[in-house]
Amino acid sequence: MKYERKLSHTTYDHKYHLCWITKYRFKVLTGNVAYRARDIIKQICREIGVEIIQGNVQPEHIHLVVSVPPYQSISKLMQHLKGKSARKLLQEHEILRKRYYGGSLWARGYYSVTSGNITDEMIIEYVKNQDREKEQDDNFIVSHDV
Repeated sequence: MKYERKLSHTTYDHKYHLCWITKYRFKVLTGNVAYRARDIIKQICREIGVEIIQGNVQPEHIHLVVSVPPYQSISKLMQHLKGKSARKLLQEHEILRKRYYGGSLWARGYYSVTSGNITDEMIIEYVKNQDREKEQDDNFIVSHDV
């Protein structure tokens, strides 16, 4: 699925699949907590220019497919998503404060994978066949000057 976005001097198509879990995999993202988590995540993404293509809140984890601008790093995005959402959810829901008395709603780490229209093999073949006259050293090619 091609999903190009534009900035003033850039056209990009950076899609990521992100996933993170609740601490101890407790199934606390249900009912009003799940809806509030969704709303908080949507608000955070809107504020930093990230577009949500698809999202899913499960009882113990969250999946997102997002389009991320080139100036935004995934580690900073996840820091914002997990940090701000945990703080707001813990402030607003007493049941979460009792369960996560230490203040950590999310488990450490997250899953991140890029998504695109072409495969790794297609990219490697494209890079390999840029020029007919090549000087090859393993898998890193230097093209001759014309």
